Amino acid sequence: MGFTGIPDEAFLFYEGLEADNSKTYFTRNKQLYENAVRAPMQALADELAEEFGEAKLFRPYRDVRYSRDKSPYKTHQGAFVSLAHGIGYYVEVNADGLFAAGGVYSTAPDQVARFRAAVDEDLTGKALEDIVEALDAAGYERAGERLKTRPRGIPEDHPRLDLLRHKSLYAGRRWEPEPWVHTAEVADRVRACWRDVAPLVGWLCDHVRGSELPRR
Repeated sequence: MGFTGIPDEAFLFYEGLEADNSKTYFTRNKQLYENAVRAPMQALADELAEEFGEAKLFRPYRDVRYSRDKSPYKTHQGAFVSLAHGIGYYVEVNADGLFAAGGVYSTAPDQVARFRAAVDEDLTGKALEDIVEALDAAGYERAGERLKTRPRGIPEDHPRLDLLRHKSLYAGRRWEPEPWVHTAEVADRVRACWRDVAPLVGWLCDHVRGSELPRR
């Protein structure tokens, strides 16, 4: 069957998981997770694959090895179309609704260096500035890891200092679980979002690219 929407049970599942993030809760509700969360998200990914590429659904388990938070499960289900290391399109369902976005989510040091060099250069930097301003004007949420101060060697009066502070950069939209979320309209809205953020994703693929450092 094709994608028909995100059922209300998906949001109820994550409300319960936020209240009781335990193996007992997840095991008791695993079939609900499979049917109401993972299966619809896979169907959504399949619906969008022809235009954007195959999306990988993330596992529900958190990596707690280096985290103070030892909660075993993620309180969202994400899917990511990877075009380069950390660069691509993303969609997520959680207790609060849906989130769709595109950009770069995690970066290696060589990617950060290429990003800043491209932002610093007038032609490529102004192109990104125009893309970001258009997304801001369209009401997109802009986010990413940022330095609180300016990068080393960058003057205080740099015209794109705000962008140069970024180590990662993405833009997206959030939707509450309104009635349309339970219909195939979800695919239309996510598709429209991904099309809107495609210039940002394209700029990042062209100028940041995948990491060229050895994988650990």
